[in-house]
Amino acid sequence: MTVYERFLKYVSYPTTSDENNENCPSTEGQRVLANELCKELIEIGVTDARVDEHGYVYGSIPANCDGMPAIGFIAHMDTASDAPGENIKAKMIEYQGGDILLNEEQGIVLSLADYPYVADLAGQRLIVTDGTTLLGADDKAGVAEIMAAAERLVNADFPHGKICIRFTPDEEIGRGADLFDVEGFGAEYAYTLDGGGLGEIEYENFNAASAVVKVHGRAIHPGSAKDKMINAARICCEFDSMLTPDQIPEKTEGYEGFHHMIDIQGETEEAVSRYIIRDHSKEKFNAIKAEFEAVAATLNAKYGEGTVELLLRDSYYNMKEVLEDKMYVVERATAAMERLGMIAHAVPIRGGTDGARLSFMGLPCPNLPTGGGNYHSRFEYVSVDAMEKCVDMIVEIVKG
Repeated sequence: MTVYERFLKYVSYPTTSDENNENCPSTEGQRVLANELCKELIEIGVTDARVDEHGYVYGSIPANCDGMPAIGFIAHMDTASDAPGENIKAKMIEYQGGDILLNEEQGIVLSLADYPYVADLAGQRLIVTDGTTLLGADDKAGVAEIMAAAERLVNADFPHGKICIRFTPDEEIGRGADLFDVEGFGAEYAYTLDGGGLGEIEYENFNAASAVVKVHGRAIHPGSAKDKMINAARICCEFDSMLTPDQIPEKTEGYEGFHHMIDIQGETEEAVSRYIIRDHSKEKFNAIKAEFEAVAATLNAKYGEGTVELLLRDSYYNMKEVLEDKMYVVERATAAMERLGMIAHAVPIRGGTDGARLSFMGLPCPNLPTGGGNYHSRFEYVSVDAMEKCVDMIVEIVKG
């Protein structure tokens, strides 16, 4: 199968992860895809391929010479819940520029007014949806590229070290590295295939935390509420209004951090809002968390101790802390890209990957491109031409 054919096959599997399910994988569709990927690995000659009890797919291609490093390639099987992930109607178009009509019946258009950078892809073959679901290129493009490269590498006629392959569940809900057996993986270092445009290499990512704000109110008939009612829903809104107003995703870019309310629910008695907190700088990251604590303390002083309950939990940290003295990992990928005519350039991730946590677990693991964009949305796309280049990139990295 070509990388294009593999990708279309994999996006047909619904694999949206579920943060409310503590099992691993969090959804059964991921296990179904894992079993299919294991079967395909065995068919192409990866004889040790297996799926463990948690839905992780393992496989390796033995070294054919001595003295070369064992290198790993990793992608995640789940997709985000930000847009529907079932019944995906993917189609390939020969993009000649301009807006892309995704769905004539519903009038859904991928507009250059909203996404001007898509114009740079004119002349390429793009895969898009009908605008009612996400595509799943994050990260099934990475899965397809690793699979296509593995098929070429099984019978490679050039010297190489051990090639380690892993497909993980539940990356989108921050659990992809939870049960990752680094020692059993067997790689000296690795790369996640979970990025964007060609040439991008990412070894800096956000420090990340989650925040849950629980407000405990007091209900009473509004006709006699004076000096008695404590409206939890309103206090949730008050909490948000007290945070730095411009430190939000809509108003930040590059290395700038943010707090982002992802959910709010409530009524007079009880209300809950959930946030993510992000910043590349550990100092600024800690400052945002401190602001949350200060706001909670102010509101508790105003409404009574215990009114606002704040739960902060760190998720992952900036992998640059680990990789800055192991830049040979980045340099190997950069050299491979340049040999293929790509313009390699480092970009900071405004997010995170399995590689961030794996780097702190002893497996240096920067992130490489897959050729897609507009991830987590109904306007997601991936370039077939870029996917083919990414397969070449994996092979070239192995060559060294």
